[in-house]
Amino acid sequence: MAENYDLVILGAGPGGYVAAIRAAQLGMKTAVVEKEKVGGICLHKGCIPSKSLLRSAELYHDMKNSEDYGIRAGDLRLDIGKVQERKNRVREQLHKGVQHLLKKNGVTVIEGIGRILGSSIFSPQPGTISVEKTDGSEAEMLVPQHVIIATGSRPRSLPGLEVDGEHILFSDHALEMESLPESIVIVGGGVIGIEWASMLNDFGVEVTVVEYLDRILPQEDPDVSKEMTRLLKKRKVNIVTGAKVLPESVQAENGRVTLQMEKGGDTRTLAAEKMLVSVGRQPNTEDIGLANTSIQTEKGFIRVNEFLQTAESHIYAIGDVNGGYQLAHVASHEGILAVEHMAERDPHPLDPTMVPRCTYSRPEIGSIGLSEAEAKEQGYEVKTGKFPFKGVGKSLVFGDSDGFIKLVADKKTEDILGVHIIGPHATDLISEAGLAKVMDATPWEISQAIHPHPTLSEVYGEVTMAFEGLPIHS
Repeated sequence: MAENYDLVILGAGPGGYVAAIRAAQLGMKTAVVEKEKVGGICLHKGCIPSKSLLRSAELYHDMKNSEDYGIRAGDLRLDIGKVQERKNRVREQLHKGVQHLLKKNGVTVIEGIGRILGSSIFSPQPGTISVEKTDGSEAEMLVPQHVIIATGSRPRSLPGLEVDGEHILFSDHALEMESLPESIVIVGGGVIGIEWASMLNDFGVEVTVVEYLDRILPQEDPDVSKEMTRLLKKRKVNIVTGAKVLPESVQAENGRVTLQMEKGGDTRTLAAEKMLVSVGRQPNTEDIGLANTSIQTEKGFIRVNEFLQTAESHIYAIGDVNGGYQLAHVASHEGILAVEHMAERDPHPLDPTMVPRCTYSRPEIGSIGLSEAEAKEQGYEVKTGKFPFKGVGKSLVFGDSDGFIKLVADKKTEDILGVHIIGPHATDLISEAGLAKVMDATPWEISQAIHPHPTLSEVYGEVTMAFEGLPIHS
């Protein structure tokens, strides 16, 4: 028996479940098909568990340095088992919360693998969903008016490199480590690689980061990358840039991983107890029935228009599968956008320059909009302001005064083009810049907001004064 729906969503991650709730709010009969657990990779194998581990690492670092605050702590030990238990509790609590929200909003959750069928007796257009049930029971047929593909992504490896989950790991495996290695080589110096480098370094692991490009965090403003490199090296993290790992050289035996890398024409051998591969993610678009549609892909990613529609206008694709920003908050925003578009609510297309980006290392990074170099490449005459956290009293109170805020604006109009923060609580502070961009605020307008003292938010008042060459505390 086929069941009719207004909307069926493949995948219940932060894109899928948020889209489902918004659709239910708009009166749509909605179902989500999820082969594992609602909440998706972000909740179970990504954002939430990794940030829980990062919080434990941060607290461990602070406690090791507690005498700086006049607190003497004896018998300080790291219990990785307890760290994992806390991570699991946080994850399970949020999982129950997502389950509750879907039930509360009347969304039907079907456990299984959903595949899009071509035109059939149920529908003259592709979109009928056949669900292979997780429990092995008879397949279910769903007939929706609209479909959202929100199947997410998974880690990818280097061609020819086999990840065994024991010696050579993806972040999925590292999240479940029952004991910490003495040393690790992290291949990839992007956001995930740097978060793990920071975390494991705080846990006492000897860390080496190997990055193919000429700097770590290549998506960030070069000033931010330079500062993070300096601070990680100060913490004894070994960072090698402009280096190519040779996959065929990787060997795992006798509890050690060895590999070779090429840099500047020379070949060098590295060895560690573990190896973490963090070189990007690939979309989960196989075996979901795309061949039964006119949907187009590029390098596996589904091509969409500004409203997330595929070549089949009643089928949308959101989140990691469409090749845009691979961020949970983007997937959620796109889910709402797609639902409101199919409901004819006239939503605004997503503007990539409005998307905040966060790295939860120590120190944190928060950024939005264009870097100084990107702005110049796009033809802007650029004006910048920069202010260090050491000029803000609250950062000294925190005992965390490394880093800065950098503001990039159009010199002619003073429109803000980008804001880049590296320092304490940068991932929280970046939201003020996001609001400023939504409101089309100028640096002068931000400077008119009274930032309470002492707070870290004072960096905004200071950087906007620095933008005019008139900083107060620098």
